[in-house]
Amino acid sequence: MSRVGFIGLGIMGAPMAQHLQNGGHKLFLHDIKNPPFALIEGGATVCTSAAEVAMRSDIIIIMVPDTPHVEAALFGEKGVAEGLRPRTIVVDMSSISPIETKKFAKKINALDCEYLDAPVSGGEVGAKAATLTIMVGGSEAAFDIVKPLFELMGKNITLVGGNGDGQTTKVANQIIVALNIQAVAEALLFASKAGADPAKVRQALMGGFANSRILEVHGERMVKRTFNPGFRIELHQKDLNLALQGAKTMGVSLPNTAMAQELMNACAANGLGGMDHSALCRAIEIMSNHQIAEA
Repeated sequence: MSRVGFIGLGIMGAPMAQHLQNGGHKLFLHDIKNPPFALIEGGATVCTSAAEVAMRSDIIIIMVPDTPHVEAALFGEKGVAEGLRPRTIVVDMSSISPIETKKFAKKINALDCEYLDAPVSGGEVGAKAATLTIMVGGSEAAFDIVKPLFELMGKNITLVGGNGDGQTTKVANQIIVALNIQAVAEALLFASKAGADPAKVRQALMGGFANSRILEVHGERMVKRTFNPGFRIELHQKDLNLALQGAKTMGVSLPNTAMAQELMNACAANGLGGMDHSALCRAIEIMSNHQIAEA
């Protein structure tokens, strides 16, 4: 049994922490809101600050929305850095800037502690089912220690390289996911406008080379109009912004990523930022004056 700190217990973090608790680990929790009662009932300890989490844990997991939130959790007032003991392992499972991640890692390493960036893919469904894909950057030694915890939360777990490489992989993942959502939305809208039943078109396509997890899950959301968030548009906006900022820094062109970002910007401008990223189809529907399906 490990003493595991968990900071950030939202849509993703809460079920991830639950799997760790179910695996027999002692949890020390901190969140801006009250942690889920199920975790407390199961024996988790609620801490008053991130620093207290660090003081009481051997491994600390952070799962918060964006780069500034990670920085605050690590280095803000009563942050993790204030409570770290030597040889503690800090694991950031948020999706944030690869560049800033490398800076955070150096600061944590300077405190004689290890740092892993381990962002995830799979959304709320994957978090609840413990089937997340986990992309890790950091030392092999730290990875080997934390891997049993990763295995309680996910299935496809890969040490990609050094610090920052996990976050770089996640940005690449978000590019692929966004462009696939855009492709499925355009295809189903085209079929619907042409008079075909989009549900049956989706069913037919799932048996061919066009099949994908996006077509399966998000195509169904588009047809059934179920846009309650598993992963919000506003968070995917943030991830694509990281991709475009990185592309500018490196001097590479990501034209289709920029287009997907603009579609998400259009959704946000129409008050849809809190919806699931499958609602990207709404931007295309608005431009086309046609919905894939009726509500």
